Amino acid sequence: MRRVSIFGATGSIGQNTVDLIKRAPDDYDVVALTGGGNIAQLARDAKDLRAEVAVTCYPEKLPQLRAALAGTGIEVAAGDAAIAEAAARPADWVMSAIVGAAGLVPGLEALKQGTTLALANKESLVTAGPLLMGTARTHGATVLPVDSEHSAVFQGLIGEDIAAVERIIITASGGAFRDWPLEAIASATVADASSHPNWDMGQRITIDSASMFNKSLELIETKEFFGVKPDQIETVVHPESLIHALVGFNDGALMAHVGPPDMRHAIGFALHWPERKHLPVDRLDLAAIAQLTFRAPDDARYPALRLARDVMEIGGMAGAAFNGAKEKALDLFIGEKIGFLEMAQVVEGVLNRMDQQNCLRNAATDLDTVQAADHMARKIAQELSATV
Repeated sequence: MRRVSIFGATGSIGQNTVDLIKRAPDDYDVVALTGGGNIAQLARDAKDLRAEVAVTCYPEKLPQLRAALAGTGIEVAAGDAAIAEAAARPADWVMSAIVGAAGLVPGLEALKQGTTLALANKESLVTAGPLLMGTARTHGATVLPVDSEHSAVFQGLIGEDIAAVERIIITASGGAFRDWPLEAIASATVADASSHPNWDMGQRITIDSASMFNKSLELIETKEFFGVKPDQIETVVHPESLIHALVGFNDGALMAHVGPPDMRHAIGFALHWPERKHLPVDRLDLAAIAQLTFRAPDDARYPALRLARDVMEIGGMAGAAFNGAKEKALDLFIGEKIGFLEMAQVVEGVLNRMDQQNCLRNAATDLDTVQAADHMARKIAQELSATV
């Protein structure tokens, strides 16, 4: 029986992971489940999976969680330190699905146990790729990508030599505004940006998809995980969201991963790796689909993609600053403090100011430096929001 933990269990990735584990409960011993404010869901899953410990990130929610799990024998805890402690509990497989930079510390703690880390938290690689991958090497741990795009690339590289790779193409749905007139996007509301045409995801990642900030993080993630050069990484808008990525080799061949827009595909691959097992996802009817379409991304519509290129060129702490600024800008947009297009303006302003102050290039890649860059970026983003 494999010992597993799920960090971010109440989010969309976490719930899909819970679904797969519930289908084979005798195969897994659940160590820890963590979540946010959805205490009812966290408690229900903890009881169903007989978890050892359930943790909410909100200390003020601890009494509610304690009451919901009273008499079950399940430990309860709350706060960032408790999540880190839960990550340090020995497990064979850990799902890292906490949204944002908050997922970095639990991921590092899990890797120190020599576990297999199923990484849905792309921000960990964006903010601290060398630190994360270095920690995995030091402790003999394994990192498996769970973003559908990076799982697709990983699968396309099985049995291949990375030196033979010429290009990696990351596909993008285009998000909620892919067909909107460009002039209309400036007045887009939070509700407009919170509806995805293909995927069923949480609000934050859905808005990031509309702005392509999610895709910009994935470009950086590709560089950090697979060790390829920035000019080998491409993106293309693929509205059907059926081809998740393509790997191009030095003989001109393209290997494409094709599958339904269902995150249980990538999660299940990581859960069962190195084997393949049956998954409860739709089987594609290619004749019914009839055609697949592609188009180049519009830089004016998606300025986040250009900023991702800048981040990869700068290196150092640029990824941490970029993500911190992006997360703060998203908070401001959701709070209706800035407009949709102003998110990119804020992030670019943060990168420019921190680069001018020599805060980004050639910085150390220890946790304290990463967190300091993140904190500074958020502070500057707040300041700049009053001027955009």
